[in-house]
Amino acid sequence: MNEEKWDRLLHIRTTGRDDSHSDQYRYPYEPTPYTVLERLANSGYIRKGNTLLDYGCGKGRVDFFLSWQTRCRSIGVEYDERIYEKALENQKTAVSSGRSVFKAENAEQFAVPVEVDRIYFFNPFSVEILQKVISRIRESYYEVPREILTFFYYPSDEYISFLMTVDELTFADELDCTDLFDGKDKRERIMIFRLEGM
Repeated sequence: MNEEKWDRLLHIRTTGRDDSHSDQYRYPYEPTPYTVLERLANSGYIRKGNTLLDYGCGKGRVDFFLSWQTRCRSIGVEYDERIYEKALENQKTAVSSGRSVFKAENAEQFAVPVEVDRIYFFNPFSVEILQKVISRIRESYYEVPREILTFFYYPSDEYISFLMTVDELTFADELDCTDLFDGKDKRERIMIFRLEGM
């Protein structure tokens, strides 16, 4: 099923790229392809009892799709007020809208709710912001220790280099997505890191 058909099925509008408010620290809005989200949903890592936090949620595609497919709850965080408004517009019509909430906040200041145990990133910001975000995630873990899985789709070398230096993070798995696209791009994958037992 193509992108537009999925959007229609979910009663949302999330296609297209938007780099009107991007800069060297915050990257353009570009939705995760539905084929990648299907692979993640079918991996078994996200289930009904989980709460997913989606950094740089944009118009809410990840939140609506995964909460519909896996029955998880989701929280989308978006700093761009205009794109955040589009997520709220989508929430009015989305088939799984009752399972998703959205916050208009900067990721580095956002206090991670203690119920969050799954976290999704599609290169929403620079590694400098990622470092602050990982500190926030650790703070939440210290408040209520629990297993937290972090998902990094299409990770940059800078992201991977940094993540490998975080003592509390352990590489857990990788979902290969190269077969979903032409060109065999090695970055077409979801890297999964586990935060636990600190």
